[in-house]
Amino acid sequence: MEEKLQDSSYNEIRKLEGLEPVRIRPGMYIGDTNVKGLHHMIWEIVDNSIDEAMAGFATRVIVTIKKNGAIIVDDDGRGIPTKIQTDGVSGVELALCELHAGGKFGDGAYKVSGGLHGVGASVVNALSKWMKATVNRDEKIYYIEFDNEDNYHVPHKGHKVAPLKVIGDIKGEEKQHGTTIEFFPDFTIMEKNDWDHDTIVARLKQLAYLNKGIKIVLIDERNADTTEEWYFEGGLKKYVEDLNKDKDSLIPIIIYGEDEQELKAPDQSNRKYSVTAEIAFQYNKAYTSSIYSFCNNINTTEGGTHEEGFKLALVRLINKFALEKKLMKDIDDKITKDDILEGLTAIISIKHPNPQYKGQTKGELGNSEVRPFTNDVTSEIFERFILENPSESELILKKIIFAKEARIKSQEAREATRRKSPFDSASLPGKLSDCSSKDPSICEIYLVEGDSAGGSAKMGRDSFFQAILPLRGKILNVEKAKTERIFENEEINAMITAFGIGVYPEFKYQEIKETKKDGTVEIVGKTLKPRYDKIIIMTDADVDGAHIRILLLTFLFRYLKPLIDEGHIYSAVPPLYKVFGNKTAAYAYNEEELEKIKEDMKEQKYTIQRYKGLGEMDPEQLWETTMDPTKRLLKQVSVEEASYADQQFSFLMGDDVAPRKDFIAKNAKFVKNLDI
Repeated sequence: MEEKLQDSSYNEIRKLEGLEPVRIRPGMYIGDTNVKGLHHMIWEIVDNSIDEAMAGFATRVIVTIKKNGAIIVDDDGRGIPTKIQTDGVSGVELALCELHAGGKFGDGAYKVSGGLHGVGASVVNALSKWMKATVNRDEKIYYIEFDNEDNYHVPHKGHKVAPLKVIGDIKGEEKQHGTTIEFFPDFTIMEKNDWDHDTIVARLKQLAYLNKGIKIVLIDERNADTTEEWYFEGGLKKYVEDLNKDKDSLIPIIIYGEDEQELKAPDQSNRKYSVTAEIAFQYNKAYTSSIYSFCNNINTTEGGTHEEGFKLALVRLINKFALEKKLMKDIDDKITKDDILEGLTAIISIKHPNPQYKGQTKGELGNSEVRPFTNDVTSEIFERFILENPSESELILKKIIFAKEARIKSQEAREATRRKSPFDSASLPGKLSDCSSKDPSICEIYLVEGDSAGGSAKMGRDSFFQAILPLRGKILNVEKAKTERIFENEEINAMITAFGIGVYPEFKYQEIKETKKDGTVEIVGKTLKPRYDKIIIMTDADVDGAHIRILLLTFLFRYLKPLIDEGHIYSAVPPLYKVFGNKTAAYAYNEEELEKIKEDMKEQKYTIQRYKGLGEMDPEQLWETTMDPTKRLLKQVSVEEASYADQQFSFLMGDDVAPRKDFIAKNAKFVKNLDI
């Protein structure tokens, strides 16, 4: 008889209390513990203040970065409720100490909210070394403090220094109502990183655009008390204006409108709720589109029903207009969605009390009742524009007709890249030195500048999982090029074919499926399946190399952005110097490392070699310094705020040269070493 194994380790079930699960599994609540998760702590607190503004009770939000790294978020909203709740503790303590507790679950506190689960402030408390809250309301100033410093060794729900207490009366010009939250991240849980000024600016500025009439201020005490503030009475109109600033607008008018309607829930409940939509768009002379959609200030990066309704309305009205102007042969000679999107900058923002998102993230809005609503709003404002502005309307229509003709011309080149099977070696670019593995999860491809570096990389690589694609010189600047030119370009077609995911606007996605407890299978999302998990840009560490890198990133951002969104794009970091000692040699990747190596070798003779390019390295050196996964340094390319990146690409790579010259003239004095 077979003896059964006995396992004595599984004898009890543990229940996690309070905020303990957050400290054990922070990624479940805040995404990750790295830079992105760290900044998400700010967004959670700021979003609470913005919810007060959306509800009509706050007019300004002030974010302060202290010199010691603490963050303060101050608003003039109603103030977190201070009275004792049914649980026997104050509303402030509930909001800051308990998951799924807050005003977003009641019927009247918040009409709409950016968050869904009421976990924001309490999660930040759990992941902070300490947190302080000051509430002004009911003519009193209330204060409470939490301290986790003595509890690093155990997951803790947040150590309350003392119960909520009154520390004074509101007098004179003091703030009558509002909440101030101050916190310092717990770097025993979060990875040690600095706050990124540009990331915070991009998000706060975006919130100011999306919530017209709200003043948002950033004070960065780390940098000579820098203060910036944003207040946009024009809201989305100003957002579109700024996005198009460096894109040469086709017409000066921004088409804009907003509406509020009672919509019926798509289920059988017969519930109705008030939903608002705000839409702004304008055409420019560029060849790519910039469309950003939001629900309750959350960027729905994968679109959804609100974006679908907007596009459907444009396609229908443009086709109708083209027939009326006899610019189409017949009703079958249709203008497509791709044609109307070329050169379009648009923002679609809805505020919904019960948003439903597809999949595990908030990337795609799924509310079916929103599609006809945004269709109606878009139709009304666009039809009015056409009637009131006939000459500008004809300019838009002519641009779209040109886009249609260009689409037809480039169809063969585009189809050629699609027809090739990404796993058929005969269809791959001739210059590609592919890897032998067919497992995409371990494969990586290096985009290498020039044949010389490409040769060294090919000989130095591990051919089992590393592929090399040498690129000839500087690729086409897609920010300025017509669509047909882009898909006729040999280097660009080589990359599209090698990656194997298709190209904008049609990508090859795979569905992510999840098996439920009852055995049914549900589609919970979609993902790309490129031939290589890592696509690594490897260029020289000089000005020309940086230019080639930005040209590649411009192409990837405009035509293969999902690769960036899903974390497949990296930049290699080659060394700048090699220091030869009597018996040893060392590599330096920046000036600080060089100085340290020189200090370590001061007792011996040494020489310094400054690498001018990758081609100067022999294959062994290139492998050792830049390609060996156990030693190399890679920088992952990510886009925190796509609209901010959009503006930067237009500014740096677009047709308008004057702003760039002005920028260079103003900032040249700050440049210390162009090659680093």
